[in-house]
Order: sequence, then structure tokens, then C-alpha cells
Amino acid sequence: MSKSILIKNGYIFPLGARADMLIRNGVIDSVAPSIDPAEVPGEVIDAADCIVIPGLVEAHCHLDKTLWSGPWLAERSASTIAERIALKAKNAEYGLPNATYADTLLRHMVSLGTTHVRTHTDVDPEVGLRGIELIQEVGDRAADLVSVEQVAFPQSGVVKAPGTHALLRKAARMQGVVAIGGVDPAGYDGDPHGQLRAIFEVADEAGCKIDIHLHDPGTLGAWELELIAQYTKAHGMQNRVTVSHAFALGTVEPAMQQRLAETLAEHGISIITALPYDRPLLPTNMLLEAGVALGMGNDNIDDLWSAFGTGDMLERAWLLAYRSEWRKDAHIRTALDIVTTGSASVLQLDRYGVSPGCKADLVVARARTPGELVVKRPRRRWVIKNGVVIHQPASD
Repeated sequence: MSKSILIKNGYIFPLGARADMLIRNGVIDSVAPSIDPAEVPGEVIDAADCIVIPGLVEAHCHLDKTLWSGPWLAERSASTIAERIALKAKNAEYGLPNATYADTLLRHMVSLGTTHVRTHTDVDPEVGLRGIELIQEVGDRAADLVSVEQVAFPQSGVVKAPGTHALLRKAARMQGVVAIGGVDPAGYDGDPHGQLRAIFEVADEAGCKIDIHLHDPGTLGAWELELIAQYTKAHGMQNRVTVSHAFALGTVEPAMQQRLAETLAEHGISIITALPYDRPLLPTNMLLEAGVALGMGNDNIDDLWSAFGTGDMLERAWLLAYRSEWRKDAHIRTALDIVTTGSASVLQLDRYGVSPGCKADLVVARARTPGELVVKRPRRRWVIKNGVVIHQPASD
């Protein structure tokens, strides 16, 4: 059982006011204008110059692919999705998936304030279920620091890779797997109905969610989004389906964007973005105004696909605000919303937030407003998981 912690005079986000917060037994017990430290045995954190936010949520990454703490690759030249998928042939050369690399990255993410991670783990006839097992072991070892959930991800396709359908069935019942993935049903797998039938069938049987990579742009990707909505309705999976990337939303005309946003909201389909540099922005405000749950992730972090990515969700929030040309705190805070409550909503995290009764997964950093936190991205002074301080730098 964790001891009590009293956080004094912090700016509580998203409540929007300075207050004291009392944590008992891993849960936020109370939030009030003033709580007397003399009445609370335990640690007192002076947050007078700080903001207190719920733990950052990494909604889309690939721990099984990372080379973090391993060799540095001087050239990563694949550019198309098909070329990047073909890089799996080099996994054995670099010892992937690698528990040490994944564990080191995961702990680095914790130091940056991430308290929950959704990672997409490759499942195909070559790697089998080894990646799922390895990442589960990594997550178990770090369970006191961060919660990890997995998506069984058919990176090589479902129809194009015979045997994958059966592997997904097995993966869906493994510990730590919460969702079945997919990848470009039309553009890569070449059989949109074949792939969607398979993954919805598996998810339906196992009671899993679905999280589909959709890179296909333009009218093809828009058509696939509408097709995913049809399958969602047919299987009664409203509020259980996520589309990651959804590049089509940034590459079609505004009228089609609005229509798609309304369709996604109607079917309870959420969106996760990673803000790749070479793709147009999604219509963030339009999606939010339509009622679409929107989350964010780093995606690839130092792996065969990309040298970039730091694991810092505040950096992702900064990137969204920067690329959106937001200059007012009222707008910049939207980015912080997305990497906290937005991503938590997409992943349907239980008792997430800063209200009494929520799990005490929190980050305290030196900033006066949400905008300053996103723009300056200061060192995280305290990271708290289940009411225990798990990271506290020696100095700022």
C-alpha cells in the first residue's frame, strides 16, 4: 500500500485552477483550495511554480521494433509503406524484437511522464507470437512504473500473409492484448473486405477492440474509412474501433472531411495521429467538434523505419501546436488535452484524470500554464504512478 502524498498549490490541469491534491492508497483522495499538511502524514510536494497533469498517454508506438540503446543506423532510406514493411527481413540481423531495447525505451518514456502505453506488436508467420510474449514480459517487469497494452498487429497484411489470421486468433486471447490490428486493407493487403472480415471476426470472437493502421490517402482512404464504419456497425462494435493515422482525413476536400468526421462520430470510431512530417495535418478542430475521440502517439522511435522519435508525448503535443500555428494558450492547451485525456478516452482508460477517485498517475513539471508546458517542455520534476513517486530528477 502506498503512502500518502500531498501536492501543495499546483496548477491542476485540466481543472484550470491552483489547488492542493491529496493522494492516499494510490488514488486521488481530494482536491481542495487548501489542505493542512499537519493533518496528512506522508510526503509533501511543493508545486507552487508547477503544473500538475494526469499521466501522459502514449497511444501508438512500436516497442518491438525499436533499436533504442542499441546500434545507430546511419541510413534508413525506405520511403514507401511497402518498402518499410519489407525491412522486416533485417529484424534478425539487428536482433529484433529485443527485450533490452524495448525495456530501455519504456523506462525512458516513464522519465518523460508517460504512465500508459499502447504498443502495436508484429504478428506474422515469420515472428509468430514471439513479439507479443517478449513485450508482455517487458511490460510485466515495468508494471510498477507504467501500464502497457498491446495491439496484435499484422504488419505483413492478413490476406497477403497466409497463416496470419490463425495467429491473430491466438494472439487475441493472450495476456496484455487488448486489440486486433490491421494495415491498409486496400492499398497494401489488396483485399479490403477480406482483411476487415478477418479482423472483425477475430475481435468479435475474443471480445477485443480493433486498431487499424490506415495510411492510404485521398479518396481510397476515405472509402476505407466508410467501409470500416460499415463493419463497425454490422458487428456492433461502436466505441471499440480506432483508426491510426487516417491520412485520408488530411488529403480530401473539406466537405468530405466533414462527412467523414460525422461518420466516425456516429459510429464511435476514434482516431490516433502521430503527426508525420511528410503528411498533411488531420483536421483536428473539425474532428473534435464533431465528437470524435482523438489521441496521439510517437509511432516509430529509433527503428528501421525512422531515426526520429524521442518517446516524449509533450514533444508530440508541441509538434501539433507548432504545425497548427497555434499561438494562444487557449489553442495550445488542445494539444495537451489530446496527449492526456484525449488519448485516455481513445484507450478507454479506467479512472483516469485529476478528480477524486481517479488513479494517482500524475506528472508535475515547472510551468505556469498548459501553453507554457507544451511550448517549453520542461524536465518532469515528479512522475507518480499509482500514488508512488517513480521518477524525480536530482535537479531541474
